[in-house]
Amino acid sequence: MKRNMNWKTMVLFLSIFLIATSFTPVALSMQTQSDTTLAKEKKNLTAEQVLDNNFQEFKMNNRESSLFIDPPSSFDLRDVNGSNYVTSVKDQTGGTCWTHGTMAAIESNLKMNHAWKDAGEKGEPDLAEYHLDWWNGFNEHNNDDIDPPTGSGLRVHYGGDYLIASAYLSRGEGAVRDKDGQSYNVPPARYDPSYHYYYPRDIEWYSAGEDLENINLIKQKIMTYGAIGTALCYSNDFMENYIHYQPPDDDKEPNHAVAIVGWDDNKVTQAPKPGAWLIKNSWGRYWGNSGYFWISYYDKHCGMHPMMGAVSFQNVEPLRYKKIYYHDYHGWRDTLGDVQEAFNAFVADDDLLLESVSFFTAADDVSFTVVVYDRFENGELEDELSESTGTIEYKGFHTVDLEEPVGFVKDDDFYIYLQLSNGGQPIDRTSEVSVLLGATYQNTVVESSANPNESYYFDGSQWQDLYDYKFTNSEWDGTANFCIKGLTNPWIPTTPDLSYEGDLNWNGVKAGSTVKGSFTIKNVGEPLSCLDWEITEYPDWGTWEFSSLNGDNLKPKGEQIVEVSVKAPNKRDQEYHGEIKIVNKENSNDFVLVNVTLITSKSRQTSSSLIELIKEKNDIHLRFLDRILTSIQSLKDEN
Repeated sequence: MKRNMNWKTMVLFLSIFLIATSFTPVALSMQTQSDTTLAKEKKNLTAEQVLDNNFQEFKMNNRESSLFIDPPSSFDLRDVNGSNYVTSVKDQTGGTCWTHGTMAAIESNLKMNHAWKDAGEKGEPDLAEYHLDWWNGFNEHNNDDIDPPTGSGLRVHYGGDYLIASAYLSRGEGAVRDKDGQSYNVPPARYDPSYHYYYPRDIEWYSAGEDLENINLIKQKIMTYGAIGTALCYSNDFMENYIHYQPPDDDKEPNHAVAIVGWDDNKVTQAPKPGAWLIKNSWGRYWGNSGYFWISYYDKHCGMHPMMGAVSFQNVEPLRYKKIYYHDYHGWRDTLGDVQEAFNAFVADDDLLLESVSFFTAADDVSFTVVVYDRFENGELEDELSESTGTIEYKGFHTVDLEEPVGFVKDDDFYIYLQLSNGGQPIDRTSEVSVLLGATYQNTVVESSANPNESYYFDGSQWQDLYDYKFTNSEWDGTANFCIKGLTNPWIPTTPDLSYEGDLNWNGVKAGSTVKGSFTIKNVGEPLSCLDWEITEYPDWGTWEFSSLNGDNLKPKGEQIVEVSVKAPNKRDQEYHGEIKIVNKENSNDFVLVNVTLITSKSRQTSSSLIELIKEKNDIHLRFLDRILTSIQSLKDEN
């Protein structure tokens, strides 16, 4: 009897464990702790918390494998082992559903990863939907790409979508707290030093697929990152008892944005098969089921629409960058499908440290290479400063930290190169916003602008300026830029140290002739330092020419090759010695001396001519000697 009780107890314990862990979200913590601190914290955990933490750690370390674990048949972010990962239901004004769908997903992620609490904020995450509504950059109120920046584009308060939200967020203009920028009737301040900004490092787009082949992916992303933005075509014709189902063969486009916060595989709907998403709306808590309703898995748009069906805002954190450099003000508007390699050129407007790079990918499973270069000269990118590589699993917006941050001084130009293995290169350009969630009008043109020498693409043989690209619609020409951004912080320049390689030695030089050589200038100073150098002295004999007499912003990993051409003096059989002095322009005590030696030949013949002459004369001498020996032998024979 005692043995049976132990066996049953063990089965019960394992059942509780499996049930508890199947409902455990992965809380992403960016904070690292010492083993000692972790050990102290674990001592204070309950048994349930230990099980939860172990499962969370498993999913964090095996995120790819977790996609093959069947999610539970039902799930609700509002009650995950007693924890609520959904913020309060809002009550929107105007056609701002898309801003509420966006912020509902971001707020949920902030609850899951504890970034809101870790930042010292009070209460639940609460972000300003109407700051996004006013300052998204696509509307009549403001568009930085036109001059004046008002008067065209979308109507304020009447529509937008998740791509518009991603442009605003990727520029670092938001999200801001409700207490910072929540104002509907009059525009809130665009920027303010008191604002707290929150930045999603990744935004991913999914689709469940026609046969729901990817539905477990969406479920796992909800369990891992929180609520997901979605869209539907809201109509009373499709709603019954707060269960929505638009048949797939209906041709109506999405008109309302909401957030998915859970699911029930067995929920009976108007669709032929059961299964539905649990939806958070933005029409107040007195609408529907306390502000919530259901949408069938088989709805035409929810979870299905390629750009608005399922959008996940991930790894949201307090914005850690002071300035983001970009040319794509409106973010991802189109894709050049046949372009793999591109770069954007920037100029530092202050001393800065380039720490991260962000970009969009237009396909799943994309390998990327990011390289920061110091120069673009004669059609070539030169002086590689930092390189980062990796793989992006799902299409969307992504932020990559550079393995080696790079410092640039004010007015220094820098170049961010991006190679994507497939899907093409996303671009910003003048475009139509074809589907406006929350609006009664469609197909509004939003103008973008570009300038020469900002964005370049590789056509297979050479770099081309995107400004000169010819689109099928000529109204788009001269408006496109690549979606490559540089994320920076202020920087105090470090100390460079001038060095060189390659003394110059010429021997056997014909008097009055020209010889060539080279030496390499290097910066062997502190990491991230910039070296400005110049040649101040060189020998007064001969006639000298240098490919460069000075250079700026040479980084520790970069180098500058200087080609030298010297016309030798006209005197034969002479030795000439001297030095080339190269000086750090910021520190005259930091200089190097390149040793130079030139020796002219004794005759007018060049060394190569002398060799040929010797060979020729030797051949004559040998033939003459052979004849003499033959004659002597003949005389001996006669005697």
